[in-house]
Amino acid sequence: MPPYYPVGKLPAEDLDRILRKYASGKDSRLLVGPGIGQDAAVISFGSQVLVTKTDPITFATEEIGWYAVHINANDVAAMGAVPKWFLTTILLPEAKTSPELVERIFFGLSDACTELDITLCGGHTEITHNLDRPLLVGQMLGETTSDAYVSGSGARLGDQILLTKGIAIEATALIAMEKSEEVRERFSDSFLEICRGYLKEPGISVVKEARIAMATGGIHAMHDPTEGGVASGLREIAVASEVGMLIEDNQLPLLPESQALCSFYGIDPLGTIASGALLIVVDPEYTRSVVDRLTAAGIRTAIIGSIQPPDFGIRIRREGKLYDLPIFDRDEIGKIFEA
Repeated sequence: MPPYYPVGKLPAEDLDRILRKYASGKDSRLLVGPGIGQDAAVISFGSQVLVTKTDPITFATEEIGWYAVHINANDVAAMGAVPKWFLTTILLPEAKTSPELVERIFFGLSDACTELDITLCGGHTEITHNLDRPLLVGQMLGETTSDAYVSGSGARLGDQILLTKGIAIEATALIAMEKSEEVRERFSDSFLEICRGYLKEPGISVVKEARIAMATGGIHAMHDPTEGGVASGLREIAVASEVGMLIEDNQLPLLPESQALCSFYGIDPLGTIASGALLIVVDPEYTRSVVDRLTAAGIRTAIIGSIQPPDFGIRIRREGKLYDLPIFDRDEIGKIFEA
């Protein structure tokens, strides 16, 4: 019996090996290609660049259309670009697809595109075999100037690491949607509604904070942590940039509802799906300006660590002691489907 991967992302070392082997051909106009820690591809069009990303929605069953637009827009924004055009492939389950379901999905797509001033410009929709829920694969296209994009590989020694909003925001909303009756029974109706509302408050979109950070200056890298959580996102930046990191555990923002749900389900918030947080690596001379401008815009921002030499490793300081930052072989959100 061959070994099988668990649900979630491929292990980083395996994915890196596969990409180097099969995706190493490089057109001279491809400025940023596939790689660990890279949120999107960047293609040169002279003084402008096209930033393009594709991402599926597999966990969320409610508001899947709205969700898909925001998740893909986040990755384009994390490269310093403005999301502009969206395409999607929608696969719907046989004998479970009603006109109301289709209408709801497209309403969500339209609503999110309107929020972000994005044009829904194409895609494909079909009802297909062997699905138990809708699956949606999005592709976002964005643009910026050739001197204004960043990537996950730009971190430099001495830079500081910022995190917006908090960890486990997306996980909080997903747990509330997928385990609504259990959460209501354990906590309360009002608690459940707050958690479900995490999709929009504090929100899973990071487009606004990415634009503010880029407009302030001094940004060397940004990354939108998704599956595998903030810990995996940090590690991906470190691997892409070939640097070490020191993370301060007591500076990692964890909202009370997230803390309560993670504790109840035995989930480590550092390793669970984390859209809504944006990792920003910034020149220390610009740190205060970036934090102040984000805070003035109502976006909570914490200084959570710093870039270190490669031989330092990727470490976290807890109660004065240094530990290796945890590695999560699969996203912790999987535990809710076992509970």
